Amino acid sequence: MQITRKQLHNKLNIVLVDTGSFPSCTALLLVGTGSRYETKQNNGIAHFFEHMAFKGSKKYSDAYVLASTIENFGGVFNAFTSKEYTGYWIKAPLQHVRTVIDVIADMVQHPILAEAEIEREKGVIIEEINMYEDTPQDKVGELYESLLYPHNALGYDTIGTKETVRAATRDTFSDFIDTHYHPNNAVCILAGGLTKEPYNNIVEDTFGSWRKAKVPTFVLFKDNQKKHQVRSIVKKTEQSHLVFGYRAFNRYDVRRYPLSILSALLGGGMASRLFHELRERRGLCYYIGTSQELYQDTGSLYTRAGVPTAKEKVCEAIDTIREEHYRIRDKGPSDSELTRAKELIKGHLLLSLEDSFDTAYFVGKQALFEKEIDTPKAVLKKIDAVTADDVKSVARDIIHEEKENIAFIGPVAVPED
Repeated sequence: MQITRKQLHNKLNIVLVDTGSFPSCTALLLVGTGSRYETKQNNGIAHFFEHMAFKGSKKYSDAYVLASTIENFGGVFNAFTSKEYTGYWIKAPLQHVRTVIDVIADMVQHPILAEAEIEREKGVIIEEINMYEDTPQDKVGELYESLLYPHNALGYDTIGTKETVRAATRDTFSDFIDTHYHPNNAVCILAGGLTKEPYNNIVEDTFGSWRKAKVPTFVLFKDNQKKHQVRSIVKKTEQSHLVFGYRAFNRYDVRRYPLSILSALLGGGMASRLFHELRERRGLCYYIGTSQELYQDTGSLYTRAGVPTAKEKVCEAIDTIREEHYRIRDKGPSDSELTRAKELIKGHLLLSLEDSFDTAYFVGKQALFEKEIDTPKAVLKKIDAVTADDVKSVARDIIHEEKENIAFIGPVAVPED
């Protein structure tokens, strides 16, 4: 994998990733804005604009024209919105790269934002909200972050609320775009079997007139948690869904590699401690897994699980999850466990990089947030360097009873104690 970088005169960063594979590529534009840059009044606008970007632009007059342009040469495309960034991507045969980049550039720089389309799309997004409300496995994750990050935009739902979606106007979009959508707040990544085409020039041709401007930062989150916290939504479900977690640290912290291994030890794969204890030994769940989510100023280690609806089974599951966290904090991992966790993480990384989108995403997030881009080889080396003491140390840093956070959706509320 060969990675080259260039910055245009307007401060747009370009990253080219030649994987030496098939003559196809993914073009990904990451913009450094998401729901944490919103207010209570415009919450959901980053996600709403992601939808509206596909509804027509200066060169591509409506959603049909835009979709046809890409699909006529077999391309696939989509977008996503997170707390801290928004992404627009197209995957296509390499010979169509000029059109691919032109489409993305026109979508974000010259969206039409027709009022009739905005009103129509409100119905679509409200139904998307309804879908999540009826999908407790997803909804409980939003509930967890609202518990974890109170009084801060990090705790907002990315999709917004029905009220904020209904209230959005063309001016709401224009104000948000004018504030956040600038080349110095973005990175364009091309990943795949690249040739010797002048890709930087192609990007400059389409993005070179994009106007740079000062962009605002976000409101830092301040951790004031003093005691164990629980937030429940009581509703009729066939399965109870929970998230159990602790605040961690930001994406720049050197402890992020021991944290990823701690996550894998607890709930990464079918050989992990929690999968074995809750599913294989006790039959308490169908799904369970541990992950970490790190932002620019804070983060979290958390476990998600679907458990029975009976109160005693819910309590047993929570107690077991808690005990496994305490056990690894107090005793650390065995040598064999540590090796398995490292190989799991490394293997998943390498397998993901078979896909040009995952490669673009892997490199793009680093380019957006970091000064340097680590190659996969460098990341593997950092994972291998983690010791059992490192894992035990990071577990001791974050796993404390008074720092527990539990979000729960099911027919019976979780006891506050």
